[in-house]
Amino acid sequence: MSLLSDSELERYNRQIIIPEIGEPGQEKLRNAAVLVIGAGGLGSPVLMYLAAAGVGTLGIVDHDEVQPGNLQRQILYDTGDISRPKVEAAAKRLADLNPLITVRTYPVRFCEENAAELLQGYDIAVDCTDNFASRYLLSDATHAAGIPMVYGAVSQFMGQVSVFNYMVGPSYRDLYPEETRDAADATPSEQGVIGALPGIIGSYQVCEVIKIITGAGEVLSGRLLQADALNVRTEIIAF
Repeated sequence: MSLLSDSELERYNRQIIIPEIGEPGQEKLRNAAVLVIGAGGLGSPVLMYLAAAGVGTLGIVDHDEVQPGNLQRQILYDTGDISRPKVEAAAKRLADLNPLITVRTYPVRFCEENAAELLQGYDIAVDCTDNFASRYLLSDATHAAGIPMVYGAVSQFMGQVSVFNYMVGPSYRDLYPEETRDAADATPSEQGVIGALPGIIGSYQVCEVIKIITGAGEVLSGRLLQADALNVRTEIIAF
């Protein structure tokens, strides 16, 4: 007998019929809790696709408000959301998209003082930040918490995806051993990014989250996916 409701079976049918997912996989998604750090360019597609996939509990960490310049790539928001806290606008949009899930909001900056507390109770953390300092902190915090970190980064036409701290796998520090940039260095907002690229990279991140939760496929642990949207090239580098 299925543990999924009729509404869940109907909503997630196209996912459930995938052999690697099935009803057991959908139940795992419903029971999972994923924390997304950053509700901007990457966070927008990540949150929308995780919600649509039926991940039961989503946490959103972001201290910013929606600005006009966000709308070029942050598809979670619309013009009417300008000046609203991102977590507030995001939660409303996700609830409209899928009322069967739970959304928790944390209108704070992810920092050393709150990292461990924010991660408590979550199975996976998704890196949707935009600077080296936050990624080192998240890598260290997820390692201490014993949960994987799904990494994504975008700049101009280039993007990266990997998974860290997965089943005793390598961490972000193994890929970038020395922190050569500090929080004052250029961020993607200063470097620029083509609006569609966060959608591409964020979608890859969601695929990794779904694979980790359901056990489908091979997770990008110890491997870095690099995408060049300008020349339409992808490569995977082992590290």
